[in-house]
Amino acid sequence: MDQSKVPDIRIEPVTTAPARATGRYVLYWMTAARRTGWSFALQRAVEWCGQLGKPLIVLDTLLCGAPWANDRLHHFALDGMADIAPRFDKAGVLYYPHVETRPGDVVELVRALAATASVLVVDNFPDRFLGGVIEQALANAPILVEEVDSNGLLPLRAAPRVFGTAFAFRRFLQKELPRHLVACPVADPLRGKSLAPRPRLSSVITKRWPKTSRKLLNGSPAELAKLPIDHVVAPVELRGGPTAARKALRRFVAKHLDSYAERRNHPDDAATSGLSPYLHAGHISAHETLAAIAGHESWSPNRLRAKATGGRAGWWRMSATAEAFLDQLVTWRELGYNMAHLEPGYDRYDSLPDWAKRTLAGHAGDERPYAYTLDQLAAARTHDALWNAAQMQLVRDGMLHNYLRMLWGKKIIEWTRSPEEALTVMVALNNTYALDGRNPNSYSGIFWCLGRYDRPWGPTRPIFGTVRYMSSENTRRKVRCRQ
Repeated sequence: MDQSKVPDIRIEPVTTAPARATGRYVLYWMTAARRTGWSFALQRAVEWCGQLGKPLIVLDTLLCGAPWANDRLHHFALDGMADIAPRFDKAGVLYYPHVETRPGDVVELVRALAATASVLVVDNFPDRFLGGVIEQALANAPILVEEVDSNGLLPLRAAPRVFGTAFAFRRFLQKELPRHLVACPVADPLRGKSLAPRPRLSSVITKRWPKTSRKLLNGSPAELAKLPIDHVVAPVELRGGPTAARKALRRFVAKHLDSYAERRNHPDDAATSGLSPYLHAGHISAHETLAAIAGHESWSPNRLRAKATGGRAGWWRMSATAEAFLDQLVTWRELGYNMAHLEPGYDRYDSLPDWAKRTLAGHAGDERPYAYTLDQLAAARTHDALWNAAQMQLVRDGMLHNYLRMLWGKKIIEWTRSPEEALTVMVALNNTYALDGRNPNSYSGIFWCLGRYDRPWGPTRPIFGTVRYMSSENTRRKVRCRQ
């Protein structure tokens, strides 16, 4: 695989200014790919350091004003910061983690650092809120700014349109992806690099926007309690960071990959990868995950099937169970990124397919057998034991089994006053408690419950119309799940 440079399709200039030769350093604002390897963005920043002979500053920020910011999500992100800090230090990079204590601090800090930088590299991640913060921080930036896409195997800009079904997107992937697989990010872009000595930041910057303390990086409850975020949702046992992510990947490949296709839909079998929180947090990449699968399968890209059929099996020419996993990692995950990248309202009700909006509107007045409030649902106080078990898993562990997530969402549609309210409730619960909440792929799962990426299903049912229906009784028969 050619790893000599970051592909142009992954790089999008935000400003027209040239790189500033008189700048003191290259600034990489790490907002999504929070790791020290397998990152096109970090690799691009290192490329600029080599071209300009400048040192590297990696600014890693955590926003207190982000929607649903709470102790759980902050703690997981802080785990990642604590994990990568010594790696950057060993490589001679000035790593500057900053956790906001006041909304707007990060915008001001970025502007202050950009004022003396040569070039600024930032992650390109399709999130409406984060995108707004980045746009605000970089408005009128006096230097060259580049957004770099490290999100998935397919570059975001390679897709010409929003795809409405997994089949159509899969067929496009099978035509387009092979030429992008040869341009893989470097596993360790800092290895063997002799960077210019670390710059010293002015006391004006370090006093006004100080580096995050070691206590807070280690998740000190007392330090977390000082932040202006929600303190009701507690951290979970699962630890964040690239080290934990790689352990999860190795464990999955060694113990569960070979039986993934057969066991993935049974919650008690614990056969899923558990990588979703790490992929969302940027602690591991899709490229590194594919590399681990390829190693297990003794596979290389030259084995890909030439014909693009859109079929779920056979194109990768791996084992059936590996292909089942890759369909989730690549097709379904990147389908959500495609939507979030090209559809500004990807997280809004109006983005549903027209057929789904029509049929749901036609049944919006249907009588609901049960009606629960957001608080009742959050506390798993419903009549349905299986649904309660799924919700408690979300509250307790910060994760929801993929198969149960579908039933979880369908029942919320059935138990709320309108499909619009159902969407609001699903987003609130998922983004508050799930470690992979707020991710494009997470929104795909929520909106699928309302008809996105699906088709009409008969017979017409109350509340759902022709949107696919699921029952707890049928789900109990299909899955192995203790309640």
